[in-house]
Amino acid sequence: MTGVKNGDTVRIHYTGKLTDGTVFDSSEGRDPLEFTVGAGHVIAGMDAGLEDMAEGESKTLEIPCAEAYGPINPAARQDIPREGIPGDIPLELGTQLQMQSPDGQVLPVTVVEVSDETVTLDANHFLAGKDLVFDIELVSVS
Repeated sequence: MTGVKNGDTVRIHYTGKLTDGTVFDSSEGRDPLEFTVGAGHVIAGMDAGLEDMAEGESKTLEIPCAEAYGPINPAARQDIPREGIPGDIPLELGTQLQMQSPDGQVLPVTVVEVSDETVTLDANHFLAGKDLVFDIELVSVS
């Protein structure tokens, strides 16, 4: 039996963790995650880490941020004048909001700083700048 290669459809169980062991996502209690390897459905480090795995095999992948969600992009943080935000929108740190880009695309943002004058919103993925660890089990390959 040959191992996983680009173009294969795989089903995996996984637990995603930060390097300190904090779990941020898991397929536990759910159906396995199904995707086509190399099609860009998952982070690059996951695609690469599955290469040559055999059905039924388990392994731990250590994925640097460059092969996950990339480094933190300072340009993805924006200060908005506080008076430009409607009063009914919560502005607690960590609150997730949605903005609309000039071309109409919806962009998720997180409130990361609040002052009397401005609110700083961050459009970076919440895992940007973080190295990740995935415990994976290859359930099937087709």
